[in-house]
Amino acid sequence: MSGPIATHYLWWILALVLIAIEVAAPGYFMLWIGIAAAATGVLLWAFPGMSLLAQAIAFALLTFASCAVYGFWLRPRLRRREPAAERLNRRGEQMVGRRYVLVEAIVNGRGKAQVGDGQWLVSGPDLPAGRTVEVVAVDGVMLSVRAAD
Repeated sequence: MSGPIATHYLWWILALVLIAIEVAAPGYFMLWIGIAAAATGVLLWAFPGMSLLAQAIAFALLTFASCAVYGFWLRPRLRRREPAAERLNRRGEQMVGRRYVLVEAIVNGRGKAQVGDGQWLVSGPDLPAGRTVEVVAVDGVMLSVRAAD
C-alpha cells in the first residue's frame, strides 16, 4: 500500500476512466488500454511489492498485448459478415432457394405464389396452381421460379 489508498485501486480507477472515455467517444482503442490498466491492477493486487517501474512495464506490455488481441484476433471476427446480413433489407434476395406454393397458375410466364401471409408475383415456366416452386432469382418485386422436385 502507498498512502491512504492501495496502488492497485488507482489502476482500477484509471481503467474506469479510460473505459468511460471509450463510452463517450467510441473507437475501441481506449477500451483495450482500460482493460490493460485493470489487468495491471489485478497484477499489483496479486503481487503488492511491485515497484513503480515494474508496474509501468507491466502496463505497457499488457496494453500492447490487449491491443494486439483486438487487432489480430477479435477485429477480423467482428468484421466477418453472415450471408444473411448482406441481404438484410432486401427481402426478395432472402427468398432465393426457398420453396413456395403457387396460388395462381403461371400462364404465359406470370403467376403468383403464397409467401407468408402475402402473395408475390412470380415468373417462370407455365405451371398449375398448387404446385410447389423454388425461387432461383429476384428481379425487383418479381421472383423467378422453377418447378421444385
